[in-house]
Amino acid sequence: MIIESKYEQNRSLGYFGAFEYDKTITFSLEIPRYRGVSEVFMHLSSDGLNSQLYKRIPLKWNSLSQGKDVYEVSIDLSSIGVGLFYYEYELVNAEKSEFYGKRDLDGALTRLENRYDGLIQMTVYKDSGKHPEWLNGGVMYHIFVDRFAKGGTFKKKDYAIINEDWYNGIPQFPEYPGADVDNNMFFGGDLCGVIEKLDYIKSLGVNCIYLSPIFEAYSNHKYDTADYMRVDSMFGDENVLEKLIFEAKNRGIEIIFDGVFNHTGADSVYFNKYGTYKTLGAYQSKESPYYEWFNFKNFPNKYECWWDVQILPRVKSDTPSYKKFILGDGGVVEKWMEKGIGGFRLDVADELSDDFLATLNSKLKSINPNGVIYGEVWEDASNKIAYDKRKQYFLGNELDSVMNYPLREAIIDYIKCGNSELLKDTFVMLYSHYPKSATDILMNVLGTHDTERILTVLGGKSSDGLTNEQLSTMKLSSQDRKIAKNKLKMAYLINATVPGIPCIFYGDEAGMEGYRDPFNRLPFPWGREDQELLDFYRKIGEIRTSESLYKDGFFKLLHCDGNCLAFARYNEKSSIITLVNRGEKSINIDASFSLKNLLNNKIQKSLSGCELALFKTKKSIENLTFSIE
Repeated sequence: MIIESKYEQNRSLGYFGAFEYDKTITFSLEIPRYRGVSEVFMHLSSDGLNSQLYKRIPLKWNSLSQGKDVYEVSIDLSSIGVGLFYYEYELVNAEKSEFYGKRDLDGALTRLENRYDGLIQMTVYKDSGKHPEWLNGGVMYHIFVDRFAKGGTFKKKDYAIINEDWYNGIPQFPEYPGADVDNNMFFGGDLCGVIEKLDYIKSLGVNCIYLSPIFEAYSNHKYDTADYMRVDSMFGDENVLEKLIFEAKNRGIEIIFDGVFNHTGADSVYFNKYGTYKTLGAYQSKESPYYEWFNFKNFPNKYECWWDVQILPRVKSDTPSYKKFILGDGGVVEKWMEKGIGGFRLDVADELSDDFLATLNSKLKSINPNGVIYGEVWEDASNKIAYDKRKQYFLGNELDSVMNYPLREAIIDYIKCGNSELLKDTFVMLYSHYPKSATDILMNVLGTHDTERILTVLGGKSSDGLTNEQLSTMKLSSQDRKIAKNKLKMAYLINATVPGIPCIFYGDEAGMEGYRDPFNRLPFPWGREDQELLDFYRKIGEIRTSESLYKDGFFKLLHCDGNCLAFARYNEKSSIITLVNRGEKSINIDASFSLKNLLNNKIQKSLSGCELALFKTKKSIENLTFSIE
């Protein structure tokens, strides 16, 4: 086996492939002498979508250690610049050359049967030095405002339908996915309701609330923005918002907004398709000051939309007047940041240009250097391609971090099916492709307003082939729910103890169920919460809040097969090991330290089927032994 050594600058077995551009990195290989290798080369190339670079760099023999030849090369990253780079190793002996790439979290390389199929990615970035460290170690809570809690008595809009059945009401739904639906049915949740529930939210260990859009809009979901400068009147007003921000800060909680800057609503100040507003909208006249924001294919009825949804005309976000409105002095970002919010989550970040993101970053950080910018990205954000262009989210001065959908997929597949390979591959991808500053605050989601409820995913029947009418009333059986709850505990424990921040979609901790949108957006079951799940979520929140390792501790995978997962968060002084036994059989643990389970305060040397543990020790995992039998 050929082992690539760990890099000094990063220490950890995780975080070993993203580096600041002004560093010099030493790459090292340990090769068994019996392999007869006489020369070693690194083949280094730049991202093919940008400037071209190719080097065949020789590694120098350094030493012989325990029967292994050590070859090394040091590279000044400033000499190659910021960007994505890919490399493989060529090992030359008397007979032939062999190529190696694709490594695991232990640094072990794989022989490549086909060259270039398994190149190792290296992310070289410019560190801005401004990271929202207040997020580290906390918990995030994602609220869909209309469905969370009632607190005020705000005036109903004329077109709005109010569903008075908070506990059993069924939201509007289209005949089939993609069909038209008015989305004008409301259950009455508002910002006053959020204020009243802040102590409840804090009990989960939360230090950040992510609000679904609250700007003026026609729909209940508010992704069809009508006026970026106004709080929607059914949710409250600026005074209520200011009180929410104030009360949240008093509890150590920051508020971040959902920034929907890629499209507006057709029924808006800017487009005004239905003549609702006094302004001259782009749909009404080419003389409108907003006309240049939109792309009309045939004025006025054929215009570019987000995913061809006619109520969501897409904005050309690089239009100077639009950028000034959103990002300029006195603009949208400035107004709400100066109200005291902690930052933005950017809807469909893929569709916003690098220039727009960089300008937004500059503006936001000039107001609050500790502000945060998250992007909605569903894939590997380090090498994402959108509209034939490689995105530069993590190369410097764009996004602080992203929503962690790849981890969600991997956790679900592991808990449901025991797919350990996908989980390991996802760990390698995240912790070698992303800068550590981004990894430490990844928004680790199990469910969002765009996905089925996690409890339904883990225990419900497949929705394939079923109509919305059928899905609107489908619930788990008591037996399926019991099994799903156990699986959710496993999933949330993993989600909350790997690097990043667990983001709870409101009500997941209370046992809410629901299939695809809109059935995943039911009202919160106040007074009817699943106490068993709620207690578990609170326990995890308490542990995260009290243990500093969850702020920025390194990651080490200890064991991962179809039945059992173990990994450590650690530093030089201490370690906490997460252990999940998803199998039915008991497992025994061999460790060189006391195994006190933080979840139940018991000393354990074994775990029964479907049991969980967090073991803490005041030593670094690098100096300990731990194995599963």
